[in-house]
Amino acid sequence: MRLENIHAVVTGGGSGIGAAIARALATEGARLTLIGRRRDPLEAVAATLPQAIAVTADVADRASVDAAFAQARAVHGPIGILINNAGIAPSGPFARLPPEAWSQTMAVNLDALFHCCQSALPDLLAAPAGRIVTIASTAGVKGYGYVAPYVASKHGAIGLMRALAAEFAGTALTANSVCPGFTDTDIVARAIETISTHTGRSGDEALAELTRHNPQKRLIEPEEVAATTLWLCLPASRSITGQAIAVAGGEIM
Repeated sequence: MRLENIHAVVTGGGSGIGAAIARALATEGARLTLIGRRRDPLEAVAATLPQAIAVTADVADRASVDAAFAQARAVHGPIGILINNAGIAPSGPFARLPPEAWSQTMAVNLDALFHCCQSALPDLLAAPAGRIVTIASTAGVKGYGYVAPYVASKHGAIGLMRALAAEFAGTALTANSVCPGFTDTDIVARAIETISTHTGRSGDEALAELTRHNPQKRLIEPEEVAATTLWLCLPASRSITGQAIAVAGGEIM
């Protein structure tokens, strides 16, 4: 139980990668606060874990984040681990991209990191081994077509983690990014549907289009991302900071 009694906040903790991370942290004894917009999925995951609560919030809104973190502290105490996992991935040609889609993606994928990191920072700096792990993407270190806002926001997410790592290198706080390739989540399922709808390809053909980037020719499992995230949260990982770690089957960046 290497994380016993440590309070971990996981945004987007109601499904996919976030839920897998919550389960991994729970195996090491962490107290968990799962944050997201939809209460039912959060509560469903929290109910399966020994020390977990569900708190609804809009991570793109600072007042909502501050209120959620205050509620989390009231139950589990100061925050020792922050997992920034919530995100969206709209797709479409850049030439026809509505400004609203750009703004929304930046708000959820990048502005939310500012809100969450700054709101939790006093706790994280006071912790014996504070940890920030942001779930970015291979899109944070390379480009993909038809997802320009997502690519830009994930590049920004990695940049923010590197900046925090440099600024707080003299403390016990580390900040890292985990960069999954295409992962077996609801977001990727929707991407497959979109490809099929717009190109007429079958579901299998659409899946093959996504997995061609992975030399292993498969989707990454959420539990693989969770295992890397857990490793970064452990006390023994104190020298790992400012990194963007790919979990992508050998995809060339």
